[in-house]
Amino acid sequence: MFYLAPVNVVDHDLYDDDWLKGILQSVKSVAIIGASANQVRPSFFVAKYMATKGYDIFPINPGQAGKEIAGAMTYASLADLPQPPDMVDIFRRAEALPGIVSEIMALPELPKVVWLQLGIRDDAIAAALEMAGIQVVQNRCPKIEYARLCGEIGWTGFNRRTISAKKPKLSKGFQHFGLKD
Repeated sequence: MFYLAPVNVVDHDLYDDDWLKGILQSVKSVAIIGASANQVRPSFFVAKYMATKGYDIFPINPGQAGKEIAGAMTYASLADLPQPPDMVDIFRRAEALPGIVSEIMALPELPKVVWLQLGIRDDAIAAALEMAGIQVVQNRCPKIEYARLCGEIGWTGFNRRTISAKKPKLSKGFQHFGLKD
């Protein structure tokens, strides 16, 4: 009997900024499980923000399938997507994770990353995904991490733990930073 080690052993208590930035720079498409059509819900705001940063987003919400959320067509499940996503961002309670992971593992092409939103952590599920070669981020928000890593979150007075002289670019009437710039 032999033991298969995860592709990348990651400390889920402390993520390296370069590792998170590498993930956010490498993915092009994001499936958002639990996306809401309600514009004041965090899942809607994350979808809208990620779309403005150039990501192709695929909202997943069975009750909204066929309608638009944050300007993108919504699908009932991951299996219904027109292309495999690079990242799956999960806005569902931890109790829903086993079913979602089964759906992910049934895909013909696995995503590069599974991102569990703020308040969601399951080390056993993370280990299973990592054994399949999928990078996992737990208890974090990609919108917050993107804004922190590129400097936008510093505009509101948050300490982003990075010093930079990088100036924002004017784009469509608002200033923004980007990791891809």
